Amino acid sequence: MNNAEQKRQLRKQIQQILVEIQPEVRVQKSRAICTQVLSLEDYQKASVVMLFLSMLHEVDTTAMILDAFQQGKTVAVPKMSWQQRHMIPVEIHSLDSGLQVDRMGLRNPTTGMPVPPEDIDLVIVPGLGFDRQGNRLGRGAAYYDRFLGAPGMRAKKWAVAFSEQILDAVPHDDKDVAMDAIVTEAGIIRIQSR
Repeated sequence: MNNAEQKRQLRKQIQQILVEIQPEVRVQKSRAICTQVLSLEDYQKASVVMLFLSMLHEVDTTAMILDAFQQGKTVAVPKMSWQQRHMIPVEIHSLDSGLQVDRMGLRNPTTGMPVPPEDIDLVIVPGLGFDRQGNRLGRGAAYYDRFLGAPGMRAKKWAVAFSEQILDAVPHDDKDVAMDAIVTEAGIIRIQSR
């Protein structure tokens, strides 16, 4: 089985596992993950953070976004351009306005200034699966890999995931960008630099 087939199969398995996590358990786990992120020095020192607007079965990032607003941090979220197959970090000031659910089910900012990627101190990254070497299994379109691999990107790359998403190994290739750390409700997996 080649890498692409392995990834496809793993995506299906993990999506099924995520669907089976009870909503109240997901809330508890998300809260624990957010609390850990907010306590980390890399987060506290960051003046520009990029977070994602969670989809239904993902870690809920709302508490992190609200805390970052409160701390006076610049908060960027991805604005997806499906036609051009890339994402742009856009500054947001609210979770109540300036967002629209797009055809893929993502909340996408409709307003806001683009944030230069080189200004970002910390990126909180979603994904379907991760391993303890920092390899990430995304949804398959490589938006984050292209973004995180862009010239000038200096931000720390932290993933947030439920412990059910931590795998023994994630198939990967040279285009896949590894994480610096993965935060789960069970603790923080810090990746030794390669």
